[in-house]
Amino acid sequence: MNVKTFIKKYTMVIALVVVFILFAVLTKGRLLYAQNMTNLLLQNAYVLVMACGMLMCILTGGNIDLSVGSTVCLIGAIAAQMLASGMPALLVILLCLVISCIVGVWQGFWIGNIHIPPFICTLSGMFLFRGLGRAILGSKTISINNKTFLDIFASYINIPAIDGSLDDVNHKRWSALIAGILIAVGLIVNTVISRKNKAAKGYKQASAISEYAKIGVISLLVVIYSWQLASYKGIPVMAIWILVVVLAYAFITSKTAFGRYFYAVGGNEKATKLSGIDTNKVYFAAYTSMSFLAGLSGLLWAAKIGSVNGDTGNAFEMDAIGSCFIGGASAYGGSGTVPGIMVGAILLGVINQGMSIIGLDNNWQYVVKGAVLLVAVIFDVVSNHKTGKAG
Repeated sequence: MNVKTFIKKYTMVIALVVVFILFAVLTKGRLLYAQNMTNLLLQNAYVLVMACGMLMCILTGGNIDLSVGSTVCLIGAIAAQMLASGMPALLVILLCLVISCIVGVWQGFWIGNIHIPPFICTLSGMFLFRGLGRAILGSKTISINNKTFLDIFASYINIPAIDGSLDDVNHKRWSALIAGILIAVGLIVNTVISRKNKAAKGYKQASAISEYAKIGVISLLVVIYSWQLASYKGIPVMAIWILVVVLAYAFITSKTAFGRYFYAVGGNEKATKLSGIDTNKVYFAAYTSMSFLAGLSGLLWAAKIGSVNGDTGNAFEMDAIGSCFIGGASAYGGSGTVPGIMVGAILLGVINQGMSIIGLDNNWQYVVKGAVLLVAVIFDVVSNHKTGKAG
């Protein structure tokens, strides 16, 4: 792999490293504090989750879902009211996820079966669900104090035999470091087995040096980050939710035939139809999936903040969309990966966190994020020689 190919393939990873180092310097090292590194994960949990669903929509042809921020508000409002009325937390969570699926079915039906343009349909949903959420809240802020609900989404994993007492704030949570080491070892072992299987089948693959170097760097970063988590409160339960969603969608998009349908629709919808694939079901699945993840994000955010109001979820859709495009998803659909959008989400999170730490004016924060998104899309269009014009 020559330098030009390497830079093109890992542009966003390189950008993430550069931006991280830049903000580490600008914040005089405060970005590297254990608490800030933990907050980097917690404050961007909703982005990491929703970006997986948004990727599925974008793959179908550059389509997006503008209603996800409003869905977050609606599900958060329903959860807050149910919990305030004394309903069991587990029942509330189940009902909220079912309702979020119903929201997705509603939008998926109009988009997939009636062929309403996704932009128009989800724009309508953005106003509709936001209004319903505010009506349910009665224009008030409702606090969430249910301990079971908060423990399920916003607590930290503590193994007394390893981590000691939660009251001991100066003691390291060794379980986080152990988990990080196990994940790193798992990544290396998986790479070795994968290369062995590909070699046995005669598949072409990257050089051993480059692949092992890449997985070695990733494993080292995992261990370093787990050390930071151990230095604060340990592993947030929210990290487990994120991991489950990311692994599930990574598997669907890369290992299943159904996952490849989304790429096929975005690449050439007419050819996909002629091959016998029901594209209506693909659109339906994309938007149902997106709303489900938006509902889950609503629960995660409500637990993290501890309250819900009419502005909850405002502009969340922009963060999810931005993460996908920054992470390499094509604005024209048909290409993009879950690992790529995770890089995009983390890059956006580092920018947000860094700007907050240095105290940059909120107005200029919007300017910076807008510029980063524009550069990412321009790079996609130029590097792939796309103009959007009919040839």
